[in-house]
Amino acid sequence: MIHRTRAAAIRERKDRKFATITAYDAAFGRAAEAAGIDLILVGDSLGNVVLGYDSTASVTMEDMERHGAAVVRETQRAHVAVDLPFGSYEASNEDAVGNAARLIRIGALSVKLEGGLDAVPAAEALV
Repeated sequence: MIHRTRAAAIRERKDRKFATITAYDAAFGRAAEAAGIDLILVGDSLGNVVLGYDSTASVTMEDMERHGAAVVRETQRAHVAVDLPFGSYEASNEDAVGNAARLIRIGALSVKLEGGLDAVPAAEALV
């Protein structure tokens, strides 16, 4: 049985280089896996790159779940991290945890959120 690269293994390599790429769908997930990529991010930039939105602010949780699940299904070894999109964690820590759980349920091993000091409470709640 092949095991996915866990967060602990990524942390251990934080001072060394390792391969990372952004993928948005099954085909790119499959290609990244075949290339030996260690960490695949399913980024909310899929809004601009794949869905044709003017900004990432239009990306929904459903978009992230759908695209994240496609990448997870086509990979076995890579650590798959999925972005929490805008509006999915800012209102409350409960929203942050609930929406992160949705991404973990589709197979993401990590979730990513963006922000400054205002995002710290949500990040702490997730940890």
